[in-house]
Amino acid sequence: MMMDKGNPIFRSWVPEWLIRLTIFLVLIPTVMLFALSTANVNAATGFYGAEPADMQFSMLIFYASIVSFTPLERRFFSRISTKEYFLLCLVFQVLVTWCCYHTRVLPILFMCRFLQGLFNCGITSICLTLLFGRLQSEHARETGYAIFYGMILCSSSITSLVAAPVIDNFEYNVLYKLMIYTFIPGAILLLLLMNKVHLVRKTPLYQLDWSSYFLYCPMLVLLGYVLIYGQQYYWLQDNTIIWSLMTVVLLAIFFVLRQVTRKRPFIHLEVFKSKAFGFGLLLLGGLYLIRGSFSITTSYFSTVLGMDPINLYELLLYNILGIATGAVISARLVIKKRPLQFIWLAGFFLLLVFHTTMFFLFTTEADMRTFIFPLIIQGLGAGMVMTPIILFIISSVPDAISQSASAVGVFIRYTFFGLSTALMNFFFLYYSKIHAMRLSDRISRADNGLQERLNTYQAALQARGMMPDQAAKLATGLLDKAIQKQAFLKYAMDYYQLMGILIMVMMLLIIMAPFINRTSINVKAKQPAAATF
Repeated sequence: MMMDKGNPIFRSWVPEWLIRLTIFLVLIPTVMLFALSTANVNAATGFYGAEPADMQFSMLIFYASIVSFTPLERRFFSRISTKEYFLLCLVFQVLVTWCCYHTRVLPILFMCRFLQGLFNCGITSICLTLLFGRLQSEHARETGYAIFYGMILCSSSITSLVAAPVIDNFEYNVLYKLMIYTFIPGAILLLLLMNKVHLVRKTPLYQLDWSSYFLYCPMLVLLGYVLIYGQQYYWLQDNTIIWSLMTVVLLAIFFVLRQVTRKRPFIHLEVFKSKAFGFGLLLLGGLYLIRGSFSITTSYFSTVLGMDPINLYELLLYNILGIATGAVISARLVIKKRPLQFIWLAGFFLLLVFHTTMFFLFTTEADMRTFIFPLIIQGLGAGMVMTPIILFIISSVPDAISQSASAVGVFIRYTFFGLSTALMNFFFLYYSKIHAMRLSDRISRADNGLQERLNTYQAALQARGMMPDQAAKLATGLLDKAIQKQAFLKYAMDYYQLMGILIMVMMLLIIMAPFINRTSINVKAKQPAAATF
């Protein structure tokens, strides 16, 4: 890290505890913006008159913006003094978030979410660089990465927890106003405490590779579109999906050719020459597929068990506790130079325990306390695996191209997050349809107690004051709802079984990769990339 000679980053009278608190006050709402679109999908779709896929796509647009701007962002960060750069990003972020608050038009919302990603990239870059600068120990970077990626893993749960009481009392768009108010205290403090310095070596803003950016950015947006809307439009049966997919392939080819032929490429493709780097990306992608299945558990809590959002997200506090504990444990093990194979195997084993346990806990009725232990175990597993994978990826390439390694890592995160969503959408329709048909057929042909069950529903409705003819109609609806619940449970069990098999394959690959322990974890000389992973 660099600063102007004789001019410290923060004013001399500022205590260290206040500096660290200020950084976290800015970083927390920045991280929360990641999951804001899906904090409560039902409330969001109701407010915008949209489909759940639209909310998922708005999140992927945010990610696509970060992924595409990451290779460029460092140049802007190094050119403008940190204080001015932060103020610039903050003002634009607040203005765009204010537009999100006022609009109900989906295309405008998508555009605003894309711009949020751009400015989020700059703010996160500043916060990470400042955070790493405050950690003065020998293993400061390992600790810094553990803190940040722990926050990334918790972002969805924290955002949902904060959003639950707001959505319960106000309209959905008030969340964006809340984000603005959440930014203000930390932002004002940071601007008051900082001196005007450059945290990294100052470089001019000429020869920016905008051509690569304008190839890369639409490629990512269209890829997200295909992954989210493909199932809804029956994949290759729809011309829009076909043309989008063809455009993605063409843009990817032109992008790769440009990187190969340029002297100063947008992303150095030499990173893929490292076998360890490729293996690290494989683990990161697998982790995001496995981690994505956690949303099935939260859907189960609300859809089948009928938990209200506040109780549901309070339960997720145990998952957050597990993630924080797992991140701390993994950081300590890395610092003590324990074998990475041992750390990864322990983490993936905990994730396997979670998926196996939930497989047997998916029932129509359950006590909330039953799920505390599995949620802690899931958090422990994810927290233990994430940080070592990131450190392994960063350490597997030379310092000169570490920023490109980070950019590729963000791309993998984006792609596999979208792929996880696409897989869950596909298997939900596939398994739910199969199981719903089987259950309906079984009830209609083999269940001699069908009429008795309908009579029970009808009697319960009439006991609440409903007229007999209306109760008879609603009794059929209640039966259909019960069938749908059972179909969801079957889908959840099938999908978790698939994830359990994937986890075992990942563990087998880790055991069979002898080069893992030959990669030395060394990130001391490497600056964090903008919004890394």
